[in-house]
Amino acid sequence: MSNFFSKAEVTSSGRPVLLHNEVECHLLSAVDLEPEDHRHFSLLKSGLLILTTHRLIWLPSSSASTPTSASAIPLAAISHIFSSKKSLKSVFHSPRIRFQVLVSSDGRVFDPSSGSGSSSGSGSRSVVVTAVIRGKGDCDGFLVKFWDSWRARAWETTKISSSGSGSASGSGAATGIGGGLYSSDGSVRMVGVAGILRKEQEMWESTDKSLQDAFQDLNALMSKAKEMVMLAEKMRQKLLSGTSSQTSGTNDEDMGSKEEMQDWLLSVGIISPVTKESAGALYHQQLSRQLADFVRIPLERAGGMINLIDAYCLFNRARGTELISPDDMLQACSLWEKFDVPVMLRKFDSGVMVIQNKSHSDEEVFARIKSLVTKPEALRTGISPTDAAMTLGIAPAMAKEHLLTAESKGLLCRDISPDGFRFYINLFPEIDPCNMYLVKVPWKLLF
Repeated sequence: MSNFFSKAEVTSSGRPVLLHNEVECHLLSAVDLEPEDHRHFSLLKSGLLILTTHRLIWLPSSSASTPTSASAIPLAAISHIFSSKKSLKSVFHSPRIRFQVLVSSDGRVFDPSSGSGSSSGSGSRSVVVTAVIRGKGDCDGFLVKFWDSWRARAWETTKISSSGSGSASGSGAATGIGGGLYSSDGSVRMVGVAGILRKEQEMWESTDKSLQDAFQDLNALMSKAKEMVMLAEKMRQKLLSGTSSQTSGTNDEDMGSKEEMQDWLLSVGIISPVTKESAGALYHQQLSRQLADFVRIPLERAGGMINLIDAYCLFNRARGTELISPDDMLQACSLWEKFDVPVMLRKFDSGVMVIQNKSHSDEEVFARIKSLVTKPEALRTGISPTDAAMTLGIAPAMAKEHLLTAESKGLLCRDISPDGFRFYINLFPEIDPCNMYLVKVPWKLLF
């Protein structure tokens, strides 16, 4: 059978990789996708169907017996959506959503982004695809969102905005070469440095107006959220490109302000956060996968381990107005045991909970602590959690947990004073810390 559907990329946690300006709208579980021509096209059984503003994305279930890759149907390839008919027969079988898909000459779903086929050539042939919903979900709500996303045609807006920036730069260059001193309306065109400054001023006035409109009230902010994220991303790219081409004459104050601005823009947030409205019963599962993708960069910056409270603050900050509760955060982290994700939730003996990479090794941390504590100065005065934090490149609270864990393993011993905790190398490793009267004797000495 030929691969009828287009392939979709997924992250390491199983979440779909969204396109530029693509936003999730609704999810349904245990969905089959069945083209009407079963003899030539493969079927997709019992997967997760995600509706976005640009595509229908089908993800295989983690319990599937046969490996199946993620698939997608561009909404641009859908020529018609059939209305659901309520009848006596529909009461006794699973809900169904039927839609008509354009097919290219090579027997695949027409994908305008990849250029497979042409709209005129593929329009002569179409295939009806049926989505059979076998799980529990709001089928009617999904169909309404399906109609709205298909009619909105957000993929055309994205294409126009991306092509418009290129054509604008090209037309600007053309008018600069042969346009003369007068524009089409007869006014004098500003050229040279004055023209550049005026264009920059107009751009910043437009940006300032967008900011003022967005912050008038909460409703305006919600409606302008996507536009503000796009604007911030453009500003971030401009700052990054400007930093690479800076001259050596830039002072430290300007450099510091630009780095601070970059940090603000880099934390602009998640464009399409998982919500209870869009995910329904699958909310915590999809939230868990999105959280696993999100903490990857903070973990790299924090040395492979981050406090759960810090991760909660960063995640909520990135979600904007779609805040989650601490219980939702804890439940999402606990689901990582069931998914094949590269992160895990860990609880220390003191009760502190952290998120860490699965590749994180305590033995490597203990080796670095041992090299620190065996230095001549540390042998006399010991080390504090702050000293270990500077060596390990992590927060002092996390360093203290590592030191306490090393103490429980018999590597360190602790001294408590009014100045706080000081840790020293354990000079008597043969003594069992759990039983002071039991001495560890090597097996070779017993024979």
